[in-house]
Amino acid sequence: MGTVSDSELERFKAARTTALFRLDLISKGAQITYDDGTPVDMASEKARLEDVVADMDRRIARIELATAKAPTGLLH
Repeated sequence: MGTVSDSELERFKAARTTALFRLDLISKGAQITYDDGTPVDMASEKARLEDVVADMDRRIARIELATAKAPTGLLH
């Protein structure tokens, strides 16, 4: 994986926050429809968003681990 800047990581975290917000709305009974008025299957949308958030959590953890600086100045 290439280097990820702090601003890219922050944008990725913001996208995760948006997905969590949408999950919260679904849990509160939100209903959405397609442009043609057809209702979206909210159970499927909830499952999709849960998968997206889980994937983002894994990616964020990997990025943070890869960019974490090794401790310096430790006494042995």
